[in-house]
Amino acid sequence: MKIQVSEIPDEGFDIEDEESIGSETGGIAARAALKMRVEKIGAEVRLRGSIEAGLSLECSRCLKPFSKDLSVPVDLVFLPAEELGREEKHELASDELNTGFYRGGEVDLGEVSGEQVFLNVPMKPLCSESCKGICPACGTNLNERTCDCGLKRADNRMQALKKYLQKGKE
Repeated sequence: MKIQVSEIPDEGFDIEDEESIGSETGGIAARAALKMRVEKIGAEVRLRGSIEAGLSLECSRCLKPFSKDLSVPVDLVFLPAEELGREEKHELASDELNTGFYRGGEVDLGEVSGEQVFLNVPMKPLCSESCKGICPACGTNLNERTCDCGLKRADNRMQALKKYLQKGKE
């Protein structure tokens, strides 16, 4: 959904919408429910509210798909892109981190909701805090069953150091 800045009344308005968010590269699919207050002060547009999203993620330990609900508070200010000027580089100040820019006189809520959800997805999503992951030797999901291959295979990476230390004791 796109909001035309010129059509925002002076008193603002409330909006409830649902957006579909997806990423082929990030492995994230979501439906996001937006509840926001839209206000305009001059050319500045302010969005305040929340985004509730149901995510489909993959566990970073066991690689199994799982669902996670995410609630993201939103307080963003949008300015016309023309206010950026012609500067090649611009260092953001701490008070500009919640500032975005719009072009063509419209703010795209689909883009805003997708951005806010992706910024709040955990870096290493886990199906549960107690997830045991998979066996590095045979690939068995250790949450579902145990494997014996860890007993059969020794870690040979430190064998040279072990031999060196034994020679030092002799």
